[in-house]
Amino acid sequence: VFGNDHPVELEIGFGKGGFLVAAAQAEPLVNFVGIEIERALVLYVAGRLVRRRLANVRLLHGDARRIVAEQLPPDSLHAVHVYFPDPWWKRRHRKRRLFTPAFAQACVHALRCTGRLHLATDVPDYFAEILSLLHAHPRLRVVAEGRSESTADPESALTNFQRKALQQGRAVWRAV
Repeated sequence: VFGNDHPVELEIGFGKGGFLVAAAQAEPLVNFVGIEIERALVLYVAGRLVRRRLANVRLLHGDARRIVAEQLPPDSLHAVHVYFPDPWWKRRHRKRRLFTPAFAQACVHALRCTGRLHLATDVPDYFAEILSLLHAHPRLRVVAEGRSESTADPESALTNFQRKALQQGRAVWRAV
């Protein structure tokens, strides 16, 4: 897909592309793939990438749960990034949440054995549920987790949701 053997990292739900564009600019020897379910956002970010002449990014439009589970080769990713996934607040909608045992297994299948799953949310209850799910998976090990209330963390202010959370005084919960 990229015509090279550089490491590949995936961002799920890239929104307006804050992390994806910044990461691709900062890491030209890393290939990035972004999956977004909203077509308008895919087109918006595609324009941002073209204007910056970033050739190390590919975008996919669709449901990340299906794409990760059905279309990614095993051991193909160095990292998966999921920042501020929709918490689907209503109980009847929770079946739409990204993080499920099946999604964790799909990530394990696509990640190299030394790969990393990076996540962040400003919803502490959802974060606890995600951590519980990740701790329960036999092939995943949580190596970092915590809360930040400033832009001093390494991936700070790279998404619109993170900026909003911090401006409103909400903590951001992260795990790797």
